[in-house]
Amino acid sequence: MNLGFYIILLAQFLSALADNALLFAAIALLKVMSAPDWHTPLLMQFFVISYILLAPFVGSIADAFPKGRVMLASNSIKIIGSVSMLLGMQPLYAYGIVGIGAAAYSPAKYGILTELLPAAMLVKANGWMEGSTVIAIILGAIVGGKLASVDPHLAMVIITGLYLAAAGFNLYIPHLPIDHKLPKRDPLYVLRDFWHSFRTLWADTQGQVALAVTTLFWGAGATLRLVVLAWAAIALNFDIAHATQLIATVAIGIAVGSVVAAKYINLEDSAKVLPAGIVMGLLVIAMIFVHDWRVAAALLFVIGVLSGFFVVPLNALLQHRGHLLIGSGHSIAVQNFNENLGILTLIGVYTLMVKADIAINLIVVVFGLFVSLSMSVIYKLYRNQL
Repeated sequence: MNLGFYIILLAQFLSALADNALLFAAIALLKVMSAPDWHTPLLMQFFVISYILLAPFVGSIADAFPKGRVMLASNSIKIIGSVSMLLGMQPLYAYGIVGIGAAAYSPAKYGILTELLPAAMLVKANGWMEGSTVIAIILGAIVGGKLASVDPHLAMVIITGLYLAAAGFNLYIPHLPIDHKLPKRDPLYVLRDFWHSFRTLWADTQGQVALAVTTLFWGAGATLRLVVLAWAAIALNFDIAHATQLIATVAIGIAVGSVVAAKYINLEDSAKVLPAGIVMGLLVIAMIFVHDWRVAAALLFVIGVLSGFFVVPLNALLQHRGHLLIGSGHSIAVQNFNENLGILTLIGVYTLMVKADIAINLIVVVFGLFVSLSMSVIYKLYRNQL
C-alpha cells in the first residue's frame, strides 16, 4: 500500500467517525425533544434517501473530476449539516443534509481505490477500508452515545471538528487521471447512462450475486443497529450509552471478519463465503433467548465476524467487475443506489412495525428469518449459475 492509500483511509475514517457519532447525537436530541419512538429509525431514512435520489448523478461526478476534490466538496456538505443541527435545525432535516454529502462522498472514496491500486490488492484494500470504517462505527457509537447522553450540543461541536479534520486530509489525496468521463453533461443523458450502468452490472453474473448480497447486507446492517438499540432497552434494561457499547461489539466483529477475509479470501473465491450470511441470520434469532449482557456481547460479536467475513470479498468483487464494465464511480453509484434502497426498505418496514407496537422479540425473529432465507435464495441462484 502506498502513502496515498493511507491518506484516503485516514480521511475516510474521520468522516465515518463523525457520521456515526452524529447519528447518536441526533437520536439523543430527538429524545430531548420528546419525539415519537418511530422518529429514531426515520433518521436513517432521511440520511439514505439522498443515496437513492442522487445515485444517477454522483457516480458521473466522481468519474468526471479528481476524486480527492469530490471527497473534499462532499465533506464540506456534511459540515453544513452538522453545523445546521448545532444551530437548532430539526435533527431529521439536518441529518438529511449530511446524507447528501455522504451520497456524493461514497463513489469517490471507493472508486479511487480501483484507480490507485491493482486488482490483486483490492480485497486487501477493502479489508482495510471496511476495518477502518467499522472502527469508526465503534468509536462513533461509543463517543456519540457517551457525549450525547451528557450534552448533545457539545457532541455536535466535537463532531463538526472531526469533519473539519477529514477535510484537511482530503486536500492531500493524490490527483489521478480522470476515469470514464461522460461525453455529455445533459441531465437526461446522465439518467440514461446510469440506467445503462444499472442494467450492465445486474446482467453480469458475478456482479449480480455481489450486488444482491451487498444490498441485503447494508439494509440488514443498518436495521440491526436500531433493532439492537431497542432490544437492549427491553431485554437488558440498557440506556442509550450502554446500548451503543453493545452495538460496538457487532462492529468489532465485523472488523475481525474483514481482516480474516482480507487475509484468506482472494477475488476469484469471493462468492464462496455466502453460507456465512445464512448462519448470521439464524444467530440473530438467538437474541430472543438472551438476557445477560455478556452473552449478548459474545453473540453480537460472532454475528459481526460472519458479516465482515462475507461482505468484504463480495464488495471487492463488485468494485472489480464494475470498474471493468462501467467505470469505478458509475459502479459505486449503482451499488449505493441498490444498497440504500435496501436500507430504506428494511428500515421503513421496521419503522412501521415500531409504530404498530409490535413486540421487539417478534421483530428480531422476523428480521433474522428474512436475512437467512434471502441469503439461502441468493446462494442457490449462485450455485445454479456455476
